[in-house]
Amino acid sequence: MTRRNVIVSASALTLAILFSVFFLSPVAANNEKEAANNEKERAIAPVIRITPPAPVFDDAKRLAELAARRKRIADAIGPKAILVLFSAEPRVYTNDVDYQYRQENNLFYLTNLNQKRATLVLMPGSTQTPEILFLPRRSPAAETWTGHMYSSQEAAQLSGVKEIWEASEFDGFVKALRSHESYRPKPENILLSNRGSSPTNRGPQAGSPLGVVDREGSVVADSVGGFGTLLTAAANNEASLYLLNFPREGESREYRQEQRFAADWIKAPAGFTIQNASPIFSDMRVRKSPMELELMQHAIDISIEAHERAWVAAANARWEYEIDSEVAHVFRWRNADSWGYPDIVGCGVNATTLHYQEPQARCQPGDLLLMDVGAEYGHYSADVTRTTPVSGEFSQVQADIYQIIYDAQEAAARAARPGVTLQDVHRAATEVVKNGLLKLGLITDVKSDQHRIWFMHGTGHWLGMNVHDVGGGTKFEPGMTFTNEPGIYIRPDALDNLPKTPENEKFIAAVKPAFEKYKGIGVRIEDDMVITPAGVRWMTAALPRKIQCPYASRSKPLSIFSGIYKAGHHYAWVVRPVQSVDPVQIESVRFTS
Repeated sequence: MTRRNVIVSASALTLAILFSVFFLSPVAANNEKEAANNEKERAIAPVIRITPPAPVFDDAKRLAELAARRKRIADAIGPKAILVLFSAEPRVYTNDVDYQYRQENNLFYLTNLNQKRATLVLMPGSTQTPEILFLPRRSPAAETWTGHMYSSQEAAQLSGVKEIWEASEFDGFVKALRSHESYRPKPENILLSNRGSSPTNRGPQAGSPLGVVDREGSVVADSVGGFGTLLTAAANNEASLYLLNFPREGESREYRQEQRFAADWIKAPAGFTIQNASPIFSDMRVRKSPMELELMQHAIDISIEAHERAWVAAANARWEYEIDSEVAHVFRWRNADSWGYPDIVGCGVNATTLHYQEPQARCQPGDLLLMDVGAEYGHYSADVTRTTPVSGEFSQVQADIYQIIYDAQEAAARAARPGVTLQDVHRAATEVVKNGLLKLGLITDVKSDQHRIWFMHGTGHWLGMNVHDVGGGTKFEPGMTFTNEPGIYIRPDALDNLPKTPENEKFIAAVKPAFEKYKGIGVRIEDDMVITPAGVRWMTAALPRKIQCPYASRSKPLSIFSGIYKAGHHYAWVVRPVQSVDPVQIESVRFTS
């Protein structure tokens, strides 16, 4: 009995040892690995600026702003005019595949609707229907293939427009207008109306928050009137038809639908003169409301995180597309609508191509990486560029170029204030670039246009619903947004492409030594800015750009660019203001080089 107990005990001990070796050890190892990963995540977390939550707006305030925008348009065109805004036409990618749908900016600006085949009509002189939204009726068959369509109630809740007719009524409406007649849509095609009720009015929208009556499928006895002012003006050849981007020579890239409509209308103008609505929208959209600025800031915040995570990925990347994939990931992860423009991710000599869009090249040690990427959110675009060293180290010649651009940006920001123009800002930046290029030996005369060989674009542009937004030569006012983006691009073939003249031959001989020194370097720094009463606010301030060495005494900096620190064969790229990051955390965030 005793011996058996010993044997049993020995067997139990053996089993326990085997269990610990084959089961507990891996578990313990996994736990240790998980703990290490958690520690690494805690270390990494402070150095990536996570996108803040998306803005949330009070719906009543949002609808009030949309209504105020439509009223401003109505006041601008007057009671003797009609405005017609078409939704964007789907764009074909190939055969039966379309690009992702994006609504026409101005229609979205007035309605917040992203529906295909929608048309907004404004008639300020109409007493009964100053606003009509023509909307496709929901189709179960179509929704089976392409997803949800707006119901009339949803469209009204999004836009605030309370008169909604089925899209098929538009042609008949236009025909009646050109005949100077009132128009009676089919009763079943009045999807929603606020023009009163009758015993036959019924449906789930009755008594809705918008205070409208659902007419979907109901019978409406009254005809649509209230066109008197507009039709009288047309009879006297005093009416106006406002369309976007008309007149314009040649075929518009974006507004072909409006051009076709105008061309057909001109055949029988019926007392209407066609006017271009674009300047009215441009004047409104260049001045951003607080709501618009919040949407823009969120697009910028997403873009900042994309830049920072791409920098981390660049530590191990071998190809441009590997870096670019991190940008796409962040845009999707943070629910951006899309990009505001195709990503520009170029290493080495590709950084000298302004709109480089084929990220297929290898990233070599010693290359500069130029990333110009901006997310779109809520129909508003960011536009952000940074130029950083692939291997974590600027060479002296790269730093020479970088510092000129940094100083030019600073000069541009100092010049930006209410009352000046984009051209004034450009002049301020250009003076710095000229003097810097002269000092490096890349130009011989600051009073000439030699600098345009290396800096061939403007310092900035308006920013908003388009990445290159409307605004023209408007003087700055608080709430206007623009980019600040000087650049220098020493393209290897730049001197070869100059016209063969004695003057150019003399210039080439003078700058050739400097050209050989700086050849293949491209640097652009781009920030998004909003005009304030006192000057500007950097909307992209959270993304590092400054040359500094704040922790040189603790760890040898690989770069004069903010936040790259070396430890053995590893380095960390700190992408927050370094004053807020503990040096121990800096050393613990390492990525294999």
